[in-house]
Amino acid sequence: MSWQAYTDNLIGTGKIDKAAIYSRAGDSLWAASGGLNLPSNEILEIAQGFENPSGLQSTGLHVQGQKFMLIRADDRSIYGRHEAEGVVCVRTKQTILVTHYPSGVQAGEATKIVEQLADYLIGVSY
Repeated sequence: MSWQAYTDNLIGTGKIDKAAIYSRAGDSLWAASGGLNLPSNEILEIAQGFENPSGLQSTGLHVQGQKFMLIRADDRSIYGRHEAEGVVCVRTKQTILVTHYPSGVQAGEATKIVEQLADYLIGVSY
C-alpha cells in the first residue's frame, strides 16, 4: 500500500478531514490528503514536541497557521484542540502522522482511528 493510501483511508473514515504523513524527523512529507501540508517550522515544532513538549506547552500547537490548545504531549502522541476542532499527531518508528478532525467529530473517535493506524505501522516496523 502506498503512503497516499493511508492518508486517503483516514479521510475515508469520515472522522478525519485532513491527514499527512511525515518522516519521523519532520524533514519530508510522504503523503497528504485534504490539503494538509505544514510549513517546515510547524512540522519541526511537532517533531521536537515528542522529545520535549515544553515548547508546545508554552506556545501552543500550530497547524496550518491555526493555534491549538495542547491537550496531551508525550513521546508518542500530541493532541490539540481549537474550539470544536482538533488535531491528533502520533509518532511511529519512522513516521509522524498529523491529522485534523472537524467540528461535529468527537475527539475520542478521531484519536482511536489515528492511534490504530500508528499501532499498525509500528507493528510492521514503520
